[in-house]
Parts: sequence; C-alpha cells; structure tokens
Amino acid sequence: MSDPRPLQPDAEAPDDGAGGLAQLVAARRARLARLEDAGIDAFPPRAERTHMVADAAAAFEAVEASGEAEGPHDVALAGRLVGALRRMGGSIFVHMRDESGEVQLHLRRDRMGEAAFEDAAETFDAGDIVGARGSMFRTRRGEVSLTVDGLTMLAKSLFPLPEKWHGIQDVETRYRQRYLDLLSSAEARERFRKRSTMLRAMRDFLDARGFMEVETPVLQPLYGGGAARPFTTHYHALDQTVYLRIADELYLKRLLVGGYERVYEICKDFRNEGIDRTHMPEFTMMEVYWAYADYRDMMDLTEQMVVHMARAVNGTLVVELDGRPLDLSPPWRRVTVRDAIIEVTGLDIQEHDTLAALANAVRAKGLAVKDEPTWPRLVDALLGAFVEPAIWEPVFLMDHPVALSPLAKRSPDDPRYAERFEPLVAGFELGNSFTELNDPLEQRARFEEMAGQREAGDEEAHPLDEDFLTALMHGMPPTGGLGIGIDRLAMVLTGTTNIRDVVLFPQLRTVGAKQ
Repeated sequence: MSDPRPLQPDAEAPDDGAGGLAQLVAARRARLARLEDAGIDAFPPRAERTHMVADAAAAFEAVEASGEAEGPHDVALAGRLVGALRRMGGSIFVHMRDESGEVQLHLRRDRMGEAAFEDAAETFDAGDIVGARGSMFRTRRGEVSLTVDGLTMLAKSLFPLPEKWHGIQDVETRYRQRYLDLLSSAEARERFRKRSTMLRAMRDFLDARGFMEVETPVLQPLYGGGAARPFTTHYHALDQTVYLRIADELYLKRLLVGGYERVYEICKDFRNEGIDRTHMPEFTMMEVYWAYADYRDMMDLTEQMVVHMARAVNGTLVVELDGRPLDLSPPWRRVTVRDAIIEVTGLDIQEHDTLAALANAVRAKGLAVKDEPTWPRLVDALLGAFVEPAIWEPVFLMDHPVALSPLAKRSPDDPRYAERFEPLVAGFELGNSFTELNDPLEQRARFEEMAGQREAGDEEAHPLDEDFLTALMHGMPPTGGLGIGIDRLAMVLTGTTNIRDVVLFPQLRTVGAKQ
C-alpha cells in the first residue's frame, strides 16, 4: 500500500458557496450531537491499533502466499475515512487512510448487527478519524480490504474535506492551510517526506566524517555572518535590543577558536528582505566549518554531500526540474567569476578594473544592468543578470571580489579576489563557501571599511563585531566554511520550482492586512 490513491471527493461537498458549507457543517454537528446523546465520546483520549495499514496488508499477503485460507484476524486499524460511504444493500464500503497507506473497509449488516450497521451509516462522514477492528481479506475484484466487526469514532470531522481529486488548486489555500494540501495531495506528502529524508542524509553524511552538530543563539546582541537587514526585537529581561540571526557563522567560528575542529548546525535564519520564488525571509541553513581545510576541500565536501543526499532521497543523481533533466553527477565544473562573465558576456572584468571603466564597457556592450556604486557590486550585478540564469548543471563559481566577501581570505594569486565559491544549479545559488579569514587585524580593517559603508546608508553592510574580533585575537586555525540553503536544495531534490512549496508553513500576509 505504498502508493495510496488521491483523496476521493466528498460526495456531499458543497458546490453553492457558503450556504452549502453551512448546511454540511450543521449536518455533521447534528451527527456529533447524536453521538453525545448516546453517551459516546466523539473525541476519546486514546485509540487501539495493532497494525499500520501497510503492515496489515503485508501481513495478509504473507498469509495468502503461505496458502492459508484466511487472516490475519483481530486487526485494529486507525486512520481517516477518505471518500463517501458507499452503501450497497447490506454492505457499506469506504476507504481509510493512515500515514502508511490506504485500505478499503467493508461493513456488513450480517456481521456487525443491524443496530451497529445502521448507526455507522448515519454517523460517519468522509474526513472522520476512526478505529476499525476486523479481519483482512481480498475482495472478488482483488482489493485487499478489512471486513469490519466494529467501527469507533476517534475524532469527528466537522468540516468537509477538500473536493479536489488531485490536490487543492488555489495556491494561497495550499500555503495557508497546509494540512488540507497534505490531506488532498499524495505528491505534497511525498515532497515533505523527501525533505525529511534529505536532512537525515545530510546529518548522516557529516556525522560519519567526524563533524559535531551544535546549537548557537537565535537571538543575538549583534547580527553578522552575512550582508542583510535583520529583524529586530527587544529582550525585556535584559532591557536591550537584540536581532534574529542572519547567519550562525560567527558563533561557529568561536567554537573553532575554542578547540573544536569540525562543527555544523542546521538552523533557522532570518533576513528582513524580499520574497520571490527562491527567497524567503525565514529560511533554513546548514553551516559547517572544518579546521585545517580550505575552500577547495569544501568544494569536494559539498559535491560528495549533495550526491549522497540525492541518492538517499531519489535513488538517482538525475532529477527533473521545471520539465528538464538535471544531472548532479560529479565532478561539478569549477569556473572563476572572471571566466564565467567572459563566457556569457564577452566582457573581461579584469581589463576594466575601475567602476567607471567597467560601467562604460557594460554600456558599450549593451548589457542591461542597473547602475551600482562600486566595481565589486557591478561585477555582482553582472553575475546575477547574466551568469546565474545561464547555468543549469551544477557549477562551483569561484574567486569573488574581496569587497563582496568580507569574511573570506584573499587569494594569494590575486588579492583583489577572495577564496570563495558559490555552488550554482538551475539558475540559482545553493549556498556560499570561503577559505575563512582568520587574521584578526585584516578582519578589523574590513569591518571598519564596512562601517563607513553603513554610515553612507548601506543597511546591509556588515557591522563591526568587537566580541568576534576578540575571539580571533586568540587564534583561529585555517578553516574552510560552507553554508547551504536547505530550502533551495530541497527544491532541487524534489523537482520544485517555488521555495514555498518545500516549506511546510511559509509566512504570508495576514488576511485582510493592508497591502
């Protein structure tokens, strides 16, 4: 029973707006009252269950294969009724679903008794959560079923289930009432099961290589580890302003100073910025730091980890995304920012190493990008406008301008660039990685430079963090660091094109709020 059918439409589902719904709810409330009048608790505190649906079906098939005539007997199942009760003379048929699958229930008047049979017909609705006890058998049409001796109400459903055969079509309803999306769509349930498998595989991969999972503060007196505007709140007990973290990088690096050599955290981060198909202000990240490694080691780690996760989730390294095959097989291509821009635009940024020169070259080539205040930001704009959309198969985009990488070590080959890479796939970045800057004096100088940018009005410029600099003054080993966006990676491994479809409860504007 590993591939349950989509939820059947409720035969009584309203088709005439709120009035129809109100009548349905009133009918269900009347059935609830009937149970209460009979002294039956429609929401009992516990349920008896001997098998999950899939286990009961497997046990029956094992008995059947052994040649025995019947069995197993005295099976107790629990789950939700899906689809209308179908009455055929002295029989009622209805399907029950639990997390493992779906099974048909067969209620017979001659087996349950006249009173119990009629009570079931008059009391139960699609959507009710019930307990069913009986024996497994196969119908003449070949369907494994449970012939029911007794049916017990475990939770009366007072609202009807979604009407759709193949999931809820209204996007906002899917996000606001995710439980209805999950009830009505096997695809949605499988997508989030894959996300869970993905996270378990990530942990298994890192744990097997000696990395230790840790936890760092969500509320921070000073945010850092990225370029973003934070969410701000007030800590009443301490009477001070604090920030929801935009990254956990600086705390994880403090642990390297403290002597741990391989640490990681899977965490919620918060950036007070826009929403689109690949961005959400509240998102899940995995950050990992590896002492005595560099960004090339982190490329190998990233490639191996994603391959391990893809096999765990899908059993293959080829996924379908937006109707196209995407092959995650190693080795992933490694290309510098400079070479990638040359390939896509024909423009060599190194030949135009000032803002004015590069801006003139961009205009001369007719490249449509907005004006930027600095040479590195114009380089970044070229990446976003032309390089990222041109990438489909996985690529490590290496060696970014230092000014865009304030926590990364300079390249010894060209100090204008940092030892940094972004893993890119299907037109967007999956994360960010550096050979981490561990020189406290250079780190201070970069923080001070960004402090000037903040004073000039750049809200996303990194603040100066004296406590972190104090930690670096005690010595941090050469380190490779990596941050991977869990939500974006889930998009890739589940073949999903919108980040909200891989987040169980995405944040939405409050109903009725002003635009």
